[in-house]
Amino acid sequence: MSKRVLILTGDGAEVLEVYYPFYRIKEEGYEAVIASPKKKVLNTVCHDFVEGWDTYTEKPAHLLAADIAFADVDPSEYDALIIPGGRAPEFIRNDADLPRIVQHFLDADKIVGAICHGAQVFLALSDRTYFKGRTLTAYNACKLEVESLGAQYASETLHVDGNLVTGHAWPDLPGFMREFLNLLRQASNKELSSSVQ
Repeated sequence: MSKRVLILTGDGAEVLEVYYPFYRIKEEGYEAVIASPKKKVLNTVCHDFVEGWDTYTEKPAHLLAADIAFADVDPSEYDALIIPGGRAPEFIRNDADLPRIVQHFLDADKIVGAICHGAQVFLALSDRTYFKGRTLTAYNACKLEVESLGAQYASETLHVDGNLVTGHAWPDLPGFMREFLNLLRQASNKELSSSVQ
């Protein structure tokens, strides 16, 4: 049975951080499902770095159709979770259904990937013990958020801690998706070998 990956995002998602994982998941033969606060067409953005700026710039990018609203997500139907960055995490974390979705993946030790500002979503969880003793990375402007979770902030641009894959920003997507998909393949192989026995 094909693996299903849930992608939690919303308006203001970084275009590369949502489309790159979406297509890589499909390329591997898995199902990718886009979830947002409402089932609608989302507006993604392109963040870029400009010489002389202390932060990044933002421009409108591609439209993205959400497959399902958060309220309709049954997280038990999915094998893994990806949380893209951009500005979407800062507002989707306020959705009442988001904590139960994310908590399911953490409780079940399923694979969770968060890139760039995606780690901001974890602040919606009232239980921060999920991150005690864990190490994760995020865009450097999110270092305080990572530390407020009780986690250690990794300065490297890609970090894997058990079932948790985290990355700094869109330039790190090749390594981020390589590690995420490696974990997903390992989970598939374990299921195959246990069903054969």
